[in-house]
Amino acid sequence: MITITKQQARRFILAKQGLIGPYRFAGKDGANDYVRQAGCIQYDPVDVCGRNAELTLQSRVKGFKKTMLRELLYEDRKLIDYVDKELSIWPVEDWPYYASFRERSRRMSDTFEGLHELKQEALAYIKENGPVCSDTLPIEGEIYWYSSMHWSGNWHKKSQAARSVLEQLYTEGELIIHHKNGSRKYYDLAEKYLPDAVLKADNPYNDDFALINWRVLRRIGAVGLLWDKNSTAFLGIDLKADLRKKVLSKLLDDKKIEAVMVDGIKVPFYYRIEDEALMQEILSGNANLKPRMSFIAPLDPLLWDKDLVFALWDFRYSWEIYTPASKRKYGYYTLPIVYGDRFVGRIEAVPNRKEGILQVKGLWWETGIRCTKSLNSALERALSAFAKFNDCVIVNDSHNKAVQSKEIEK
Repeated sequence: MITITKQQARRFILAKQGLIGPYRFAGKDGANDYVRQAGCIQYDPVDVCGRNAELTLQSRVKGFKKTMLRELLYEDRKLIDYVDKELSIWPVEDWPYYASFRERSRRMSDTFEGLHELKQEALAYIKENGPVCSDTLPIEGEIYWYSSMHWSGNWHKKSQAARSVLEQLYTEGELIIHHKNGSRKYYDLAEKYLPDAVLKADNPYNDDFALINWRVLRRIGAVGLLWDKNSTAFLGIDLKADLRKKVLSKLLDDKKIEAVMVDGIKVPFYYRIEDEALMQEILSGNANLKPRMSFIAPLDPLLWDKDLVFALWDFRYSWEIYTPASKRKYGYYTLPIVYGDRFVGRIEAVPNRKEGILQVKGLWWETGIRCTKSLNSALERALSAFAKFNDCVIVNDSHNKAVQSKEIEK
């Protein structure tokens, strides 16, 4: 097992993610390709300067527009909204791998008296009337219901009957999300949009251990390098230490992953065997690592394991959206900034959509970062692209104040 430096580990991850060097992903096809590489990207409905999935794509897909993701999801049907690492977006051809999850959801629904009849009523209405949301499905009242929206499930004491029935049919695979209006979901029959080759495909893994192997391998590919530790990058997978070691050992034996050590860290790291050529490029110094500045989404795959980020980058990030205002160190929706192979700061850039202006409410450089001409030029390019992504222009005063902001302690 070879040992690599922390800098080599950082560069490998960023190159794999498409966040350093020339753009590897461009346009709608590039967005589609990145989701396939990552396996899944997380969805979050909060829209301050773009929703999480959109922010994830804008940081590494050249020329990305929000309409591209909507088209991939709801017109092209190449991607689908469904559970994985919490609520996620993933390639539609992965549908068969979630068969056991859908079956478990169906079994759970059978334990709730009256739910079967409500499901049949909802399906009949949708077949006749098309896409519905919880406000347009004519099912009244409230019911006690167990949501399987996450792999572990979640109790609801009481829930709106229409919403509960739609989410139940969705987790069972009878419905998919037809489109969203803001964060409101409209559902329609899965059979109308998914090809038979996907919808009726056999479950590739009837064995739970084999399925966990597939999911762990996919998460390793999403981050680039993952270590043999309890990791939030494995969120949604029931992966206690003994099972994690067994899975990693199996993936090594099957030559699906390779192991390396990182200077100063006692546990091994793993990457997908298909990324061996990239690892060799990084180790040889032949990779094109031209610096590029990106604003990183709060739930970006790069940040799935914040302890790993701290160990490799000495950068600690906390999403302060749920932190009381008086206790925030930075801002409500502050994004980390990557430049070259470093996290160099954080930015809170909020579009005023009414006026079409991107306002930089705050920018904080990490300790030791010098505001050089090249850094400021990179910031200007990144802000220009971010403003365009949000259909805005930049207010020069806000930009200048941001660039001149003082360093703060980590």
